[in-house]
Amino acid sequence: MLLAGKVALITGAAQGLGKAFAEILLKNGAKVSLLDIDSAVGLDTKYAFDKVYGAQQTMFIPCDVLSDNQLKDAFNKTVENFQQLDIVCNNAGISDEINCQRCVDINLVSVIRGTYLGLDYMSKKTGGAGGVIINVSSLAGIYPLIYKPVYSASKHGVVGFSRAIAEASTAQNLGVQINVLCPSFTDTPLLKAITSRETTENITVLEQIAMKTVEAVGILDSSLVAEGFWQLVTDESKNGEVMRITKQKGIDYQIYPKNQL
Repeated sequence: MLLAGKVALITGAAQGLGKAFAEILLKNGAKVSLLDIDSAVGLDTKYAFDKVYGAQQTMFIPCDVLSDNQLKDAFNKTVENFQQLDIVCNNAGISDEINCQRCVDINLVSVIRGTYLGLDYMSKKTGGAGGVIINVSSLAGIYPLIYKPVYSASKHGVVGFSRAIAEASTAQNLGVQINVLCPSFTDTPLLKAITSRETTENITVLEQIAMKTVEAVGILDSSLVAEGFWQLVTDESKNGEVMRITKQKGIDYQIYPKNQL
């Protein structure tokens, strides 16, 4: 997919990986709808992008992905403003082992909702022109973290759902590619929550394991993750792929046995 003139919608776009994804799209000529629950940071991000790329290239929409109505309204406003939708990135996520329901709802349920909304607007069966959906999981969606079981479960869910819906899209000739991004620890605000006492069961041993794991694995720069995102968006041969990004191996793919079901 050539990005010039394309329109993307990104959740959790005010900072961290969402902001990095938006910037690489803007650099390549796309327009981006920035969704985030943090209006102050979101408006600051749009203002910074406006100075470089022009005010017409982005729009900011306050959106709590826990709200089905707000998410639907954000998709509708994006299409009304830009007159099309070609790329959806379900990126919003948290790490919270205390409030399990909130963690699963943001990390998994909102991804499911965002994927179906993306299909509603982009599917060739419903009058769309096709497109790409990138669902952001984590390396914890492949290799579970013992100190983040709920987070790991939610991210495993993203991988399983995305692989299944990608095959469904192909079977129905919807014209929409769906892929998964699984980065390791990345230098973003979310990283602080990985070992935070406030969002982890208060067990000293697990906290120590968390710190040692981060030290051993290393921390990615968001620019490398954005490069992987760009590859998944632009490579039209990719569907149902699970991209891993690690400090040790860079960008590669998780290989699964052929589906026998």
